[in-house]
Amino acid sequence: MVSKNQIKLINSLHQKKYRIEHGLFIAEGVKVIQELLQSNFKLKQLYCLDKGTFNGYENQSTVITEAEMKKISALSTPSTCLGIFEIINPKPIKEKGIVVALDDIRDPGNFGTIIRLCDWFGVEEIVCSNETVDVYNPKVIQATMGSITRVNINYCDLKSFLKKAKLPVFGTFMDGQNIYKSHLPQEAIIILGNEANGISKEIEFLAKNKLSIPRFGNIQKTESLNVATATAIILSEFRRND
Repeated sequence: MVSKNQIKLINSLHQKKYRIEHGLFIAEGVKVIQELLQSNFKLKQLYCLDKGTFNGYENQSTVITEAEMKKISALSTPSTCLGIFEIINPKPIKEKGIVVALDDIRDPGNFGTIIRLCDWFGVEEIVCSNETVDVYNPKVIQATMGSITRVNINYCDLKSFLKKAKLPVFGTFMDGQNIYKSHLPQEAIIILGNEANGISKEIEFLAKNKLSIPRFGNIQKTESLNVATATAIILSEFRRND
């Protein structure tokens, strides 16, 4: 059984300010929680519908009902388990290989998918503007499917970071050079912009190398690609040129 105070605490973690205050975040789903348990994230408490979901963590597990899970879940369709973990400090940014820079990404699902894509393509560093959605948002954590444990994510003044960058800086623009005809380096910083507005004006001039993903077909009325879809194409092209 979960107490009223526990429900209050868990629900508060749906909001960024309370995640910061308590130094805790929520993870939901067996896959995500298993990945976190095998990483350097420290478990605080598990809440599960079944006592035997995670062997070896019985002392930190509380069996609850489906009704109780609905009260604490951040998902429209609650999972069978929810974990509370301690937030960890990110490692210093390493300018090595491919670094993804996010300029004001707001959608949690997009951000979580981008983290997962970085994990797939071997990108270990993501640098986020301070306006980008919180990585510990429950929906971001859910969308990473555990890749949060293998990608180092920092928040900073993105403009200042890019000004001091040692690697070549690439940005994605509608009028950029065709990515399929471009020579892409093995090491670079790739900027991805806001879902509605793209890369901001103050960041745009720092992207010395402008790329675009061309549209195909006869009608060509689609205005833009989803940012996570664009990330998959861009990272694939950079890796193809390794």
